[in-house]
Amino acid sequence: ISICRDLPNIEVITFSVNGISDLEPLHQCQNLSELYLRKNNITSLDELFYLKTLPRLRVLWLAENPCCGPDPHRYRMTVLRNLPSLQKLDNQAVTEEELSQALVDGVEITAPPARRNVENGWSEATASSAAGSATEPESELLSCSLEETNKTQEELDMKPVPRDKYSSFSLQETDCSCKRRSYVLNAILLLMKELDAEGLEIIQQTVARRLQTFQKKELQEE
Repeated sequence: ISICRDLPNIEVITFSVNGISDLEPLHQCQNLSELYLRKNNITSLDELFYLKTLPRLRVLWLAENPCCGPDPHRYRMTVLRNLPSLQKLDNQAVTEEELSQALVDGVEITAPPARRNVENGWSEATASSAAGSATEPESELLSCSLEETNKTQEELDMKPVPRDKYSSFSLQETDCSCKRRSYVLNAILLLMKELDAEGLEIIQQTVARRLQTFQKKELQEE
């Protein structure tokens, strides 16, 4: 997620099932309009402090994080009190009545979250999130990865990935490599939105050369 510090113009971010616990890298993404973070390791709603400075944020999916807590109403009210410009939260439309009620039932967040001590570049929260993400069932990861990848491709006016084709290569790989491939693909697709015509032409030429290499390798193996 730290790459987001260098992407101030990015508009859509999909980081579901990614072991994320810190939203600080997002606070400079002033054009961000949609943020998908479900099933991560965000432990405190104080992380919303970094999203309050994003004027264009309209869609947030934060469900199935530890910060949601045992009280769904209090969670939703707190999010809406701090992010009143949201139009959709956790795939559910935000109403004017909710925004009014959030001023009463929600908790205002005025300071960033306290961080744990970091040792050797890893905090306890990061280590636990990495361990936790490895226990996700493969079918759940594939479903989520395909959903987020197709969402990204839809934003770029690209054809969605067929489920049978996606699962055919993913099921043959380890859980780790499957996740890595999905994250790399999403990152590439999102970064493409930052490129101009010249940059896209370079990408096109590079992809063409890579495809030729793979095709030659397949012919040699046959």
